[in-house]
Amino acid sequence: MKCKLSTLITCITILLITISCNNLHTEETEAVPPIFHKSHEEKKKNAPFSDVVQVGNLYFLAGQIGMNHATRTLVEGGIEAETRQTLENIKDVLAQHDLKMKDVVKATVILDTIGDFAAFNKVYTTYFPQKPARTTFAAEALARGAKIEIEVIAVKSL
Repeated sequence: MKCKLSTLITCITILLITISCNNLHTEETEAVPPIFHKSHEEKKKNAPFSDVVQVGNLYFLAGQIGMNHATRTLVEGGIEAETRQTLENIKDVLAQHDLKMKDVVKATVILDTIGDFAAFNKVYTTYFPQKPARTTFAAEALARGAKIEIEVIAVKSL
């Protein structure tokens, strides 16, 4: 029976992943319970979600929008201004946990309209030179009428 090289490589890759995963799950491995961190913002103390959930050295941040947290209003100036404010809000949350933007490994970006992609991306790339993994999509009617929402996952070096 003939075997294609790509099929063989795929099978070997799956085998190596399986072996690696099995080595990670030894009897000595204990599950790390999540830590649900309260917001550093006084006005969000009673929000029905955590700003950050920590599992080991992984930090899962709730989505941020382009809101000025001092005034609790969206910044003016369109998608670029909202993107900048959103990313500054993320920086603030990360800083509360001794993390920086360079620690971000995954971002999920939700735009109100995909037509804003180029303008958003222009600002976004200035904050993430390390190029974390990213998913971007458009959805209608974001919270508070925002043009953008971004959530990230960061890793704290041990």
